[in-house]
Amino acid sequence: MKYRRLGRTGLNVSVVGIGTWQFGGEWGRTYVQSEADAILDKAHELGINLIDTAECYGDHTSERFIGDYLARHRREDWIVATKFGHHFNHNFDRSDRWSADEVLEQLDASLRSLRTEYIDLYQFHSGSDERFDNDKLWTMLDKQVAAGKVRHLGISIGSNANVHQTSRATEYGASAIQVVYNRLDRVPEADVFPSCIEQDLGVLARVPLASGYLSGKYKPGAEFANNDVRHRHDAAKRESLLRQVEEIRANEVPAGVNMASWALAWCLQHPAVTTVIPGCKDAEQVAANAAAVELVAGGHPQDV
Repeated sequence: MKYRRLGRTGLNVSVVGIGTWQFGGEWGRTYVQSEADAILDKAHELGINLIDTAECYGDHTSERFIGDYLARHRREDWIVATKFGHHFNHNFDRSDRWSADEVLEQLDASLRSLRTEYIDLYQFHSGSDERFDNDKLWTMLDKQVAAGKVRHLGISIGSNANVHQTSRATEYGASAIQVVYNRLDRVPEADVFPSCIEQDLGVLARVPLASGYLSGKYKPGAEFANNDVRHRHDAAKRESLLRQVEEIRANEVPAGVNMASWALAWCLQHPAVTTVIPGCKDAEQVAANAAAVELVAGGHPQDV
């Protein structure tokens, strides 16, 4: 495994992390604790130390799986990132929770679910600019940092072009940006990434496999189950993405190279990107994701 400095946080994170939206049950299957344990055990074995979750991956469901695991292992071996701003009602349905008081309640609920005394990176979760520009909210969060409940603040931007929130990260005390970035979606390269580099912000690239389209497993015409989030994607757009993937496979992926590994390494070559946080349904996919480090060249600005 390779590690990079997560911007001004000073945290050294594995260049491949673990995304855990799937633990909430919206990716076509539900999980039990033993299955979550197997994923996290494999991650630890391979040197992965970053877990990204959220308050609304289920009603703190993902966090509880992680918390049960952390309670039985060394907490200090892990860098845990979670988020705030939403309440899970049921699959694909959330309610906003953005007031300072509501977010404080969410923070305490996340700490209980994660069974930890602190969160390493606490992230504003894809909220509007109006919700973001709330001095009372950020003042409350600064107090939680001072109290030791949170080590660092971050922003998970909802729009890949949201320079408004990115450019104010330092002003609001945030040290990291999470953004969708992959070979099929390069929007952050234009404005978001230059701002991150200028401010020395860590960057977590989410959806680095484009919701699995870049995994190499799906061909044009592929269908997804009704309980899979990809089933909700526009059919014409889905087919267009699958055809783009075929072109990328034919023209850009070297012969004999696993496409998913290539796609993760492709993200990691950008000088702004610290780490990728792909989801994984089982330990085998954790290992496949971790194999991307073999394709990552040295000399990145954040290498440690």
